[in-house]
Amino acid sequence: MDFDWTDDHLSLRRGAVEFASERLVEGVTERDREAVFPRELWDACAEFGLQGIIVPTEWGGAGQDLLSAVATLEGTGYGARDNGLVFSVASHVASCEGPLSEFGTEAQKQEWLPRLADGSAIGATGVTEPDSGSNALALGTTAVESRGDWVLDGSKTFVTNAPVADLFVIYARTGGSGFAGITCFLIPREADGLTVGPSIEKMGLRTSPMSQVFLENCRVPASSVVGGVGSGAMVFNQTMDIERLLVMAPAIGVMERLLERCVAHARQRTAGSVPIGKHQSISHRIADMELKLEAARLLLYRAAWHRMRRGTATRESALAKLAVSEAYVECCRNAVQIFGGYGYMVEYELERELRDALATTLYVGTSEIQRNLIAGLRGLG
Repeated sequence: MDFDWTDDHLSLRRGAVEFASERLVEGVTERDREAVFPRELWDACAEFGLQGIIVPTEWGGAGQDLLSAVATLEGTGYGARDNGLVFSVASHVASCEGPLSEFGTEAQKQEWLPRLADGSAIGATGVTEPDSGSNALALGTTAVESRGDWVLDGSKTFVTNAPVADLFVIYARTGGSGFAGITCFLIPREADGLTVGPSIEKMGLRTSPMSQVFLENCRVPASSVVGGVGSGAMVFNQTMDIERLLVMAPAIGVMERLLERCVAHARQRTAGSVPIGKHQSISHRIADMELKLEAARLLLYRAAWHRMRRGTATRESALAKLAVSEAYVECCRNAVQIFGGYGYMVEYELERELRDALATTLYVGTSEIQRNLIAGLRGLG
């Protein structure tokens, strides 16, 4: 059992830290306030190689394995301050490029992967619906065969990147109510019958755009199906193994950065005549931050390792997602508390970190859903 990163992994992480700390730091407060998606920084991320990190080299990507992608995105989270943009990139990679790379046809890959990898096209995924909530398989959106095509009707909500997306990965019901009744489709933005709603204003991750997507008599060719008719639930579940890990990897970097910042503050800030870090109420918070960070980190790495070697990691990725998201929120709350009144001030940027962190217990399956999944795999619930 080896707990060390390889030299290649460390190099990827260092490179991501350097890039993100140089390019993804300035102007975040203003963009957050105005809820602005920075397309020029999206393009900078693509030039660095983030969007193409898992795309095979034959389609213009870097062809990195899952652990390499985790290391890179962790480094990005450490160096960046724009958590919304980083989330948009990770979502694009995991939920759009992931299923297309693994289950797409050669024609689908040829048409879309090079553009997704170089950032010239932005991907979004529609799973959640207004009436289904966290039950991802209780889809009301339908797809019906018609003269060799498929016609989709329904709506999706909380679709990350939708306001700026060029390609949508849409899950719809093509059969009965069971597992085999769902199919995954690729639908370009310009498809007749697809409408993107206005941007949804959010509490956090405000530089990551989100909206509803409406499908009304949306006709797409049979070649739009990903992975075969009726295989959508399988595509979704396999994608979720990866998505849980890639969208949470930046949080590990953020937590490490906040831990270091809190340690420095606890050494420098005095109360009376001694640094506040001499008080157990502060030092114990910092100890707890490190404990939760390292436990979450190991669960995330193990899940990525398991997925690479076993081909599936449903239990492991659910444990990692639950641990990282809840540790992340607690870390940010502790940081605000350690900084006291200053932590509540916008200029210290900790209140934004907390607002951004809160979303992690909701997206890619809520904490409650992760617990249901973990318990269900033990035959409970």
